[in-house]
Order: sequence, then structure tokens, then C-alpha cells
Amino acid sequence: MKNNLILGLAIITLLSSCTTDDTADIVINDTSDNSVTNNTTTGGDPTPTPTGETIYLTGTFSTDLSLDPINTYILNGPVIMEAGTTLTIPAGMTIKATPGGANIYIAISQGAKIQASGTPDKPIVLTSNSSTPVAGDWGGLILLGKAPVNSVASGATSTSEIGSLPYGGSDASDNSGVIQYLRVEYSGGAADGQSENNGLSFYGVGSGTVVQYVESFEGKDDGFEFFGGTVNVSYLYSVNNQDDSIDWTEGFSGRITNAYVKQGPDHDKGIEADGYNSDYGNNVSPKFWANPTLTNITIIGNGSSTGGEAVRLRVGTKASLNNIYIKGFEKGFGIHGDAGDNPTGAWVLDGTLHATDVTFDDVTTKLENKTTETFTDAEFVTGDGNGTATDFATWGAGWSRVE
Repeated sequence: MKNNLILGLAIITLLSSCTTDDTADIVINDTSDNSVTNNTTTGGDPTPTPTGETIYLTGTFSTDLSLDPINTYILNGPVIMEAGTTLTIPAGMTIKATPGGANIYIAISQGAKIQASGTPDKPIVLTSNSSTPVAGDWGGLILLGKAPVNSVASGATSTSEIGSLPYGGSDASDNSGVIQYLRVEYSGGAADGQSENNGLSFYGVGSGTVVQYVESFEGKDDGFEFFGGTVNVSYLYSVNNQDDSIDWTEGFSGRITNAYVKQGPDHDKGIEADGYNSDYGNNVSPKFWANPTLTNITIIGNGSSTGGEAVRLRVGTKASLNNIYIKGFEKGFGIHGDAGDNPTGAWVLDGTLHATDVTFDDVTTKLENKTTETFTDAEFVTGDGNGTATDFATWGAGWSRVE
């Protein structure tokens, strides 16, 4: 597909009645290699002096796209990086999105990469272009890799909810690039009741991908959602996302280390976890279920009197949960399953679903068992009272938007 790069330029109109000055016209080349020439000379000086321009981005790119820090970039449609390309976003850049809901997003396809390395004092920000931004103004950031998922046959690919892009495969160490010190704000635009964007969506993303120091702020749906894959992420901050702050399904088996979740009023779960996508089934042979490892996780609710559930584990998920701090929920953990295709309770009994070192603060019910198996709180949680909060005040300083 031919690349589309729609460029918006603020140009002073030259009226025929005005005296001609020494400023040359801006030359724009919208070519298949995404090159743009914006040369301006002033005062008769033949040496080109670059000036920042406002550039509108949309389209499918078959060659690398490197954003220039001198320019202002606004998304006004989907930006899809094809296999073999790299999207490079410099530290300190803010990219704004036209408030168009689900159809405004950035997607890093299978075989493509993103290079978005911000710094603590120069984070990268993806946000709404509205003067009064709200959750769901735009889609969000989507990564699609070649790591295993359990929604399709072993080694096959599935398609994403938004954009119908392929993901999944057999390369557990697949590399989709680097994301560091990045904020995603006002995302989660929904196409319909079943197809929703998140702050960051990880579709079959492999362990070769680096994801560190990332915030999802004021999203309409989930903050971070993992559809299978093996990616290891650390230092996640999810604040005021209206559905689940962290969500996994389709056999996700990576690691989440150091995460701070802050729920807003009337928001859903801090963590919602499925062993597979019940809309499609566990279709690999032999079957496998989601089985991530979580360490140093803090989940803050709105007080036990307001209700809410911090963590829901269901549809046969396994997990190792270590050093968990839960505050301000009616329920700490809810475990749901049956004796058939969703053996979540059986995993508690055999130890493949367990929590170690958990502190419950202002939590009415620590564990609700909604499975067909019988087990005690102590069989699921060992080290009750030993959990400590992740040090968000230190690792979140500077780059994050604290609310």
C-alpha cells in the first residue's frame, strides 16, 4: 500500500498586492520513501534554515519513519508501521492525536519496531490534541509480535481487535523494539462494544522487546492489556483507566515487575486475568494457559466502603504473584473457574496459581472463591501481611504524570 503522509503546514498567505519578500516557498515532497523537504531561506541567504512545521500523520508506512524534534506531529488517522520498518520517536517529543476515537492509533506490525527511548527528564508523551481532553479521545499504542498465543493453533496468527492486524507465532524471543519513559494519555477509543483500544496493547509481543517506565493515564478501557506473548515489562504506572488497569489473556507468560495502579471512581478491576480468550477458546495443542510472574505490585482503590475488586483471576489463568500491596477495596482477590475448561481453582491446589507476601490494607474480603474447588485463603496466599508497596515515589519521579 502506498504510504500516506498528510502534512499540515501553517503558511503565511502571500497577497498579490504585497511587496515580494526574500522568503522562498516551502517545498514539500510527499514521496514513497516518506521524505519531506521543508527548506526556508530568509533575507536572501541561500543557506537553508530549518523551521519547525506542523505535520499530520496517517497511513501505512513501508519504510522507516524518524520523527524530527523540530516539528510538531499530530495523528489524524491510523499510523501502521509495516514489517521491516522502524518508527523512531526522539526523547522529549509530544505527539498529539486528533480526537477521533478508535481510528486514531499507532500500530507496530509484526516484524516492525518502535524506538521510543525517552529519559526521566525528557519523557515521550502520546496524548489528545483536544483543548479539553477526555478518556477515549484516540486509540493508543499497539504492538504486534510473533510470540505464542493460545487463541489459534500452534504457530498460527490471530488478528487484533483494532485494525485486524496479524499477531502471534512461535518466536518467544521476538523483538518489537524499545519503549522507555513514555506516557499514553486519554486513549482507549472504542470501535464497538467488543473492539476497544487500550493505553498500550501487547499482541503476541516477544521477550526481545524492552518496555520500561510507561504510564497509561485516563484511558477509556484498559491501561495495559497483554494478548498472549512473552514480553517482560517493568515500571508500569496505570492511573484512572476506566476499565481494568492491567489485563491479560490468550496465554500471556511474561513478567510484570514494579507496577503501580491507581483506580478512579467507578472503575473496574486493578488486574483482570484470563487464561485464554473465552470468545475464541484455548486452541493450541498441547493446551497452555496464561502464566505470568508479577513482582512488586501496588493496587490502590477508593476505599473498601466504595466496593471494588483489586484482582480477578479467571478462565484458567495461572500466575505467580509476589510482593503485592492492595489498599482500599471491598475484595482483594476473586478467583473464578470450573472443573471443565477453566480450571483456575485446580491451579490453586497444585500451586501454579499462588500469591506470596501480600498485604491487605482497608480490604473487607481478602479472597472470594468462585470456583468448583475448595481451598483456604492460606492455600492461595502465603506471607499474609508481608507485602510492601513498590517504591513508586522513586521510580516514578520526573517522567510520570502523578494525579
